[in-house]
Order: sequence, then structure tokens, then C-alpha cells
Amino acid sequence: MSYKVEDLGKNMVKLIIEVPADEFEKAIQKTYNKEKSKIQIPGFRKGKVPRALIEKEYGKEVFYEGAANEVIPGAYENAYKEAEKDGIKIVSRPKIDVETIEAGKPFVFTAEVAKEPEVTLGEYKGIQVEKTEISVSEDEVNDELNRVREQNAREINVDDRAAESGDIANINFDGYMDGKQFDGGKSDNYNLTLGSHSFIDTFEDQIIGKNIGDEFDVNVTFPEDYGQKELAGKPAVFKVKLNSLKKKELPELDDEFAGEVSEFDTLDEYKKDVEKTIRERKENEAKSAKEDKVVAAIIEKATMEIPEAMIETEQQTTLEQFAQRLRYQGLSFEQYLQFSGQTKKSMLEQVKPEAEKRIKSNLVLKAIAKAENLQATDEEVDAEIEKMGKQYNMKAEDLKKNLGEAELTDIKENIVIGKAVDLVRDAAVEA
Repeated sequence: MSYKVEDLGKNMVKLIIEVPADEFEKAIQKTYNKEKSKIQIPGFRKGKVPRALIEKEYGKEVFYEGAANEVIPGAYENAYKEAEKDGIKIVSRPKIDVETIEAGKPFVFTAEVAKEPEVTLGEYKGIQVEKTEISVSEDEVNDELNRVREQNAREINVDDRAAESGDIANINFDGYMDGKQFDGGKSDNYNLTLGSHSFIDTFEDQIIGKNIGDEFDVNVTFPEDYGQKELAGKPAVFKVKLNSLKKKELPELDDEFAGEVSEFDTLDEYKKDVEKTIRERKENEAKSAKEDKVVAAIIEKATMEIPEAMIETEQQTTLEQFAQRLRYQGLSFEQYLQFSGQTKKSMLEQVKPEAEKRIKSNLVLKAIAKAENLQATDEEVDAEIEKMGKQYNMKAEDLKKNLGEAELTDIKENIVIGKAVDLVRDAAVEA
């Protein structure tokens, strides 16, 4: 593999990557071996048709696409590593285009990528920020106590009355539009808190008053701006069965409750600890808010040119992480879009400002770390790996063995960025 770099301007470059003809030939043969069992030509048993005969029948390019898919990932990864060695830090996903593809010749493709922008720093020490006063009200303490009561509430089966607002209804539902089922509109044993307004239109309201075992229709109209265009603004019918009902019973707020949910024997002691916890949380929030304000001011004083491809990559990564969290909760990304009335495009736009902010923050903090010659020590790296090991329930030494060079680099970078944050926050002036 060899590569060349073409500067496209605005922190975009094109990697021109060449794979030797013999490597591409091996990829063609590998593709043939994979695909030959699917190809049938009269006079030959399936899987026994010679490659030359298949190419004669369907054209020499019949295996080109598969061969390209075989070589592109590895060749791009090698070019990526070489570019890093040459001082080009790639910060976006590649846009791949095939330039030359023919048996007996080098395979050539291009990867258009964004490179990390240079940052010109302005003032970053002595940034002035507004001082935050910390106080904790009695209402805040009571709200926290009630939240803990909610967490420790018992769910009691209800079988002697109809559904009421606040109940947890277990339902089966199946959505129809114009008499036909639509994708994403069916689920069994779904727990829905009535009155939570997590479903569209008046869906939840129409369950109130129904009894366990009832099967009934729920009529709704999708919002005009609903994410799925084929459903937007249209009426639908959900065939619903109410399987069961539960209600929450909150514990009494007394010494017994305090003893069950904390290390304290009395409610008064527990309240004081709750107040202390809220104060500490507010202090941490104020600290984070101060950091955000300081970094935002530094960004305003710095200059950098962010390529759109870099922002798009951060947007995609944000959505992928969100989809992963949904999967842990047993919900697919497609189902979330269905229920929330959003589209992938609208969500990408929604996360764009925060994605751009994260990129700029990261860039200026790295530039400050470089200007201040901040480094991550071996002890700090080991301490971070120790912390990660506890999170993953692994021994630190085992985790360290499994970490690649890229992961170790990320750990060091995060430590250094943390030091840069501490530096600019501590140097800020509160007024």
C-alpha cells in the first residue's frame, strides 16, 4: 500500500491510496471463493464453476465490488496510520471514491477526510466570570426526600378498579392506518405510566377507565410534524389489550424510612445529610459551570477553522452512543424515532450545536496543554487505568494488557485536557 496527500483547503485533505495489483488479485480470488457457491451455470455443479467461466459469462468486473470491499478497510487503516506519522491527524470518517479498478492493475481509491485544525489562542488566563452563591432551600431537601420515596415505592397490583392516571398499565398494542399495520406500531407487554404523556395525542387518556382484560380501540392522530412522513398528520387506530395494572405506594417519611434508605437512625439526621449532599452537588455544578464559562470565553478569543466533516462525524458519534444507550433499555433507535416523532435528520440537527461546542472546547484545551507543556505521567495513567478497571470489574494489569496504542493515547490526552481545564479554571477571576 502507498498513499499520497492532496490538500483540499479548509482543513480537508484527500488521501490517494494505491493497493498493488497482486494484492487486489488475491482479493478478487477471495471474493470468487466466497461467491462461487451462489453461482450456477448449466453443466457445472453449484460451487464448481471455474472463475474464468464466470467472468466470461458475467464480465470480468463481476468480482470487483467484493474485492474492493475486501481491500479498502485495511488499506485505509494503513494510510490513516501513515498519515498520523506524517503529522496529519484525521478527525472525520472518510468519504471513499474508487479511482481505478481493474484486474492486473493497482487498485486506486481516494479517502476525503478532515484534518485537525490549527488553533491560534488568545487570552486564556485571568478570564473573568460571575461568582456563584450556593444555598440550599427546605423545598429542595423535601423534593430530594420525595424522589427517594418514589425510588423506594412499592408497585402494588390493582385488580379491583379501572385504570387511573398515574397507574402503570401493561398493554399489548398494534397500530393500523387505513386498515393496514404500519412498521413500529406493535408491541406486547409494554409498561406505560398513564399521564406521563410519553405516547402521542390522547393515547394514554383513552386507557383510563378501562379494566384489566379489556380489548379496545384507541384512536389518535399523528402530529403534522411527525418524524415519519407517511404517518404525519394522519389518523390511526391502535388495537389495545390491557393486561394488568399497578400503582405506586410511597413509604411514610419517618425515622423508619430514614433507617431503611440511609446509614442514619433518625429522619432529622438523614435530612441534614441530604442537605449536605445537595450543597456538594451544587458546588460541583457551579465548578462545572465556571469551567464551561471560562472555556467558552477562551473559544471566543481563539481562532480556528472547523471543517464540516469533523462536525458531521461528531454528530454521528453522538447519535450512535444514544442508540446504544437505548438498546441497553430494550428500545431500538427506530422505535424511539417512532414514538418521539423525530427523524434521524432532525436529531442530527438537534445535536449539532453541542457537537460543535465539544469540538471547539477540545481543540482549545489541547492547544493550551501544548502551550503550557502539560504532560500525563505514568503514575497518572496507571491511576486512570485502575479507575477504569473498577468500572469494568477487571484487574488493572489485565485491562492495561488489552489496551491498544490508540486507547492509551486517548487516556493520556484526557488527563492532559483535564489539567488544562484545572489551569484555566483556577486562573479565572470571580467577580
